[in-house]
Amino acid sequence: MQVFSDFDGTISIQDVTDIVLSHFADPEWEEIEKQWKDGLIGSADCMRRQIALIRASRGELGALLDTVAIDPGFKSFLDYCRLAGLPVSVVSDGVDHFIRHVLLRNGIADLPVIANRLTYRLVDGREAYALSPALTAAGCSSGSGVCKCHVIWGIEPHIYIGDGRSDFCVAGMADIVFAKDRLADHCTDHGIPFIGFADFTDLRSKLKAVLPGIARQGRAVPQSQIA
Repeated sequence: MQVFSDFDGTISIQDVTDIVLSHFADPEWEEIEKQWKDGLIGSADCMRRQIALIRASRGELGALLDTVAIDPGFKSFLDYCRLAGLPVSVVSDGVDHFIRHVLLRNGIADLPVIANRLTYRLVDGREAYALSPALTAAGCSSGSGVCKCHVIWGIEPHIYIGDGRSDFCVAGMADIVFAKDRLADHCTDHGIPFIGFADFTDLRSKLKAVLPGIARQGRAVPQSQIA
């Protein structure tokens, strides 16, 4: 069994990309965000256009990313998964550099991360940034930069953990879904079985409770909603 988790708003307390954009991007990024929320563009197009608007050095980016907090229970959750023999990967429609920086800052260096790839080059003496899809997760039918369904396809059994819009499609094909916030609402509205959680301390407890049943079945089975 393998565990896949979203990052922004799930592992991190806040959306890291939004933090970076609000500090360093030209104001146009908010209009692009509105176009995405209105369904006029996909998230891949949205992110590429927004990242290009960042006006900051790599040092300035790093200093801001150093301030991003993760769920206090996440490291204990990882420790539990390692003891239980459950590989954990981050699957995010966010930015790989941002995610890896935040994880490393919090003492997590060996977690696989699948996310949009950040590149930079010098233009007129300053850094210019660009975004491209993860090599293993391009071609999303819903317009995301990272096709989470493609990432988990064929890997059984598996657990998916998420909180938001980029998790909607993948929740319908996961063996077990742990959901909160908008993802929990989506699962409720569409009849997708899920286990609700408040944070990773709560999630660890609930995962520990369902694992024996999964082991007896030999694979994951749909779970009833747990508030």
